Amino acid sequence: MAIPSNPSLSAKYMQLDSGTGIQVEYLWIDSDNDIRSRARTLMATEISVDTIPEWHCKGSGGDDLLLHPVALFDDPFRPPYGKLVLCDTYLPDGTPHPTNHRYHCQRTMSAYATHRPLFGIEQEYMVIDPELEKPLGWHRFPDPQHYCGVGTIIGRDIIEAHYRACLYAGIQLAGANVEVAPGQFEFQVGPCDGLAVSDQLWVARFILDRVAEDFALAITLHPKPMHEWNGAGAHTNYSTSAMRSSDNGLAAIEDAIERMSLRHAEHIAVYGEDNDLRLTGRYETGYIGAFSYGVGNRGASIRIPHHVAKQGRGYMEDRRPVGRNQGVSEATLGVF
Repeated sequence: MAIPSNPSLSAKYMQLDSGTGIQVEYLWIDSDNDIRSRARTLMATEISVDTIPEWHCKGSGGDDLLLHPVALFDDPFRPPYGKLVLCDTYLPDGTPHPTNHRYHCQRTMSAYATHRPLFGIEQEYMVIDPELEKPLGWHRFPDPQHYCGVGTIIGRDIIEAHYRACLYAGIQLAGANVEVAPGQFEFQVGPCDGLAVSDQLWVARFILDRVAEDFALAITLHPKPMHEWNGAGAHTNYSTSAMRSSDNGLAAIEDAIERMSLRHAEHIAVYGEDNDLRLTGRYETGYIGAFSYGVGNRGASIRIPHHVAKQGRGYMEDRRPVGRNQGVSEATLGVF
């Protein structure tokens, strides 16, 4: 039986003065592409990401990891002084851990900084009832379409709690909405540069998992939890200064799309596990084995929004990526 957290019961403890200590929750991504955390008290009145010390911990494989702080946020679960610090991981000899993709992301963003790339990521997810091992709201016959629905939605309080907690933390959360399948929702991070959008997306995922704990629920980012419903992606909106320019911006977008079409298989290989279950050419997806694009086409690999085509500049949406797998065992996915 899942037992929810009880914030009302713990509120009196959270109101206690923490003295001269600041509680800092260290966050990092493990070798299974899940986020982990542990807390530490720092005796200080103020801290910055540069003054937070590195910390050692045991990796999921038993090896020692060095946690190096890279991004600092306010902690919505320990207000007003608590902090969340995202860390990337290094081996004891100081070299990046093999799963430290942030290290390589930073190098790539630095190499192409003159293009001033901006990213916005739309993270779809599904809320799971662990007792039923089914998405939230599937105890009754599901309605055929929930997208941006009102009045029949179960779980809206999770959306609102997560939204407000992210804004408190300092995450550039652009919005949130109900998605197509019952129990399915989405939030958007950005637009901001590639490193910032990645950092903020991971912290937003952490906050989502923690909010779900309070409701005795779980979150899955699996790309296809339900066979006959829309899957969950991490649609990525992308632009460069040339694409945003009023001088041939659309031509720059189309040129980039042409270049991407030549490396479709390479992109799919790193866009997430089990993506073949989602990219079937149905349920607003393109087919995984073929590259396609179009204006306003949600069934394409790359979508150019209608307003972008009309204005002749802006951004494109890569609809192929997914989030990480977590939250529900493989045995309970795609079988309902």
